[in-house]
Amino acid sequence: MPAERFSYFSEVEDRFRLARNSGMFMMSPLDWVLVESWKDAGLPLEAVLHGIDRAFAKYHARRSGRRSRVNSLAYCAQEVHAAARDIARGSPPAISTVNQGMPGVDLASFFDERAEQLSQAAEAHGIGSELFVDAARTLRSLSEKASAGQLQDLEAVEQRLASLEDRVVAVATLSLSEDQLLAIRRDLDGQLRPYRRRMSPDQLSTLERGFMRRKSLEALGLSRLSLFYAG
Repeated sequence: MPAERFSYFSEVEDRFRLARNSGMFMMSPLDWVLVESWKDAGLPLEAVLHGIDRAFAKYHARRSGRRSRVNSLAYCAQEVHAAARDIARGSPPAISTVNQGMPGVDLASFFDERAEQLSQAAEAHGIGSELFVDAARTLRSLSEKASAGQLQDLEAVEQRLASLEDRVVAVATLSLSEDQLLAIRRDLDGQLRPYRRRMSPDQLSTLERGFMRRKSLEALGLSRLSLFYAG
């Protein structure tokens, strides 16, 4: 995700990778859900970056020669929220993560790709086919407008996509079998276990919902509709 477009995700990933000194390290699905939760909660990018730096500063101070590595962004959760509270006390200016100059051709490709995924899911699974077909039609209409340079208010487009994704996720989640749901919850529990003590019940609940959302879409071969995933 290019930083000049929607920088929140890419800058968090870059800062975590730099702090971890890990080069090609890939963040996990749970890490991405955690970043989503911070973005959706309105945590300023500045707070997240400072929180990551603070968490690793404490990690290195306490390490005392141990070879263990920080393998999840969840390790930084407490410091990120602490940094957000510190910044809030100083009333910092809001950080915008949406760039109104995103090229129309890139947006068109993004919408076309998501529309094709929905069409294929409707044909392959038959579940929610009517909703998926309607959603694909909406995305193709947005693609045409993007190609014609008629999408000026990306914030309004993002709100429309969020509403559309909510309906798609609801259908996708209902399509999961009991075994699939159990496997997802076990996966989540395994990833969260080392970091549960670093998060509040509300934070854990938000992560669980986000993780389920992502996995429900993936089960049907679908991707997130938010423009933060365009690029």
